[in-house]
Amino acid sequence: MATKKATTGSEFSVEEKLTALYNLQKIDSEIDRIRTIRGELPLEVQDLEDDIAGLETRLQNLTDEVNAFEDAIVQRKNMITDALAAIKKYEAQQGKVRNNREFDSLNKEIEFQNLEIQLCEKKMNEFKANIEAKNELIEVAKGNLSDRKKDLEAKKAELAGIIEETEKDEEKLVKQSKDAEKVIEERLLSAYKRIRGSSRNGLAVVKVERNACGGCFNLIPPQRQLDISLRKKIIVCEHCGRVLVDPEIDGAGE
Repeated sequence: MATKKATTGSEFSVEEKLTALYNLQKIDSEIDRIRTIRGELPLEVQDLEDDIAGLETRLQNLTDEVNAFEDAIVQRKNMITDALAAIKKYEAQQGKVRNNREFDSLNKEIEFQNLEIQLCEKKMNEFKANIEAKNELIEVAKGNLSDRKKDLEAKKAELAGIIEETEKDEEKLVKQSKDAEKVIEERLLSAYKRIRGSSRNGLAVVKVERNACGGCFNLIPPQRQLDISLRKKIIVCEHCGRVLVDPEIDGAGE
């Protein structure tokens, strides 16, 4: 059985190697972009989940405040009941007093209990007003919470679709990247990967843009630009070490 000859980078011209390097860079940059997007997607979901947790906490706090006001109203009602009972008792005692001094003393007690009743009623009205205001805030919070939960549900579904789609795209691009590597000799490919690994934006191959390196933006001498446009040898930026290609290598032009 015949053995298929392996394809090596040495079988291709410099121009073909430069084109392959540039194509590899475009593919790898797209893979980087997809991975960056996918890495940011969970943060969007997390932000919504944090919003929901905050709204739920606010809603619980408002509910607790309403319950506290309602308990305070019940307490004031009990105080009024006790005051009325005291008044009834003092009025009964007034019919059995032996002198005006005892009558006046009981009358002061009755007046005091009436003041307590008035104060309790005033407080109850304040509590009811507070409950009404809190209930309005609760309705707003419930509406916001409902909206956020709908947003989260929709976002999760959207993100699941995006992740599924980008994973498929990434698989295709990774295969394309491997295919592109086949026409690049090992030494050159190793240099490309080393430069990519040391670059924050992952760019190892860049075009000449406005007479400057598209990676570090340092000016390139005219003669060096001419050599780059001829595509006869691999030329790297003397400042950042990136491989330089001419602006029209992919036929797009400037």
